[in-house]
Amino acid sequence: MFKKISSFFVILLPVCLFSQTEAIDRPLQYLSANKMSPQEYIVSKFATRDIVLLSEEHRIKENLELVKSLIPFLYKNGVYTIGMEFGASENQKTLDSLILAPEYNENIARKLMFNYNSGWVFKGYTDIYKAAWLFNKSLPESAKKFRILNLSYRYNWSSFSGYRTPEKMMKVFYKGNTEIYRFGIVEKEIMTKDDKILILTGDIHAFTRYKFPVYDFLGEDFVRLENGYFGNLLYAKYPQKVYTVLLHKPFMNRPDTKPELVSPANGAIETIMQKMEYEPVGFDLVNTPLGKLRDDSYYSLGHKNCALEDIADGYVFLKPLKKLSGCDIDTAFLTEKNWEQAKENVADPDWRPRPNSLEEYWKQILEYADVPKKYAEVDK
Repeated sequence: MFKKISSFFVILLPVCLFSQTEAIDRPLQYLSANKMSPQEYIVSKFATRDIVLLSEEHRIKENLELVKSLIPFLYKNGVYTIGMEFGASENQKTLDSLILAPEYNENIARKLMFNYNSGWVFKGYTDIYKAAWLFNKSLPESAKKFRILNLSYRYNWSSFSGYRTPEKMMKVFYKGNTEIYRFGIVEKEIMTKDDKILILTGDIHAFTRYKFPVYDFLGEDFVRLENGYFGNLLYAKYPQKVYTVLLHKPFMNRPDTKPELVSPANGAIETIMQKMEYEPVGFDLVNTPLGKLRDDSYYSLGHKNCALEDIADGYVFLKPLKKLSGCDIDTAFLTEKNWEQAKENVADPDWRPRPNSLEEYWKQILEYADVPKKYAEVDK
């Protein structure tokens, strides 16, 4: 997720000096000959990898439906854990109990998500808990059970205001750098146990080989390429064991350019998929004609002749951008009864202003949830 950042740390959008002229015939032929269902494709990567990162645009209903559908496929292929960015590790024991309980408890699921983010009203995420619970109920009593692993902790935004400074951010992120924290959980819970994991997280955290660009006055062309995000850390230590799959989403456009969002690979993916009658598919990017497709979006900053294979290893297409939808909303998540507690820890006021009332908070949330409205501006 892209956020507005204070002057302490500023992200610069890209200026790109090239345009895409490549034909789509060769990528289309390759895809027609090598297409796999999204489920089959994602699970196939565990034959050679221990960690598969799903790079998501948050609150997209179709992406989360895909994750739920993957559970039996993962289990059959020896993958027993899904890791989720949205969830506090402090609540792991409660989450483990929830998805192993004789009866599923929606209130506990709701409270778990509320504890992590008081505005995360999107049912698609807690529905993954329920899908894991249902799957575990179907297993023999003695069978190994499926698990959801929380990869974050509960941040403390209650006293934050003004500019970001080291002192202020150490109070917000009192358990330290979130990327290192997530890396530590995966290493402890998965890698040291020789297990495998599917991880659902936002794109910036899922990048492995790709280095995210930020403005740097001292950098070459005023750009610094970051390599400290969660996926970068995993890749640095386990380069042969980690794989990133990008779930189809809009990319940020160039600075001061409308529309704000653009279609990946300068619209080539959508054009190809239209010719494939929008069939849901998964496919490799690295060393394939699809991966060679040029991209002039935000991601091209600091990456000369940027192509899709420079950004991710694989790709999953579920629907065209303008057919994707927002998650169902849990109307019981945020109420007058828990508003006082909710407003104490509203997440990241640099992302959206801290609300002054419950009504204002719901307005902000529902605006963010309106995916069709947001994606209507995407320039194919």
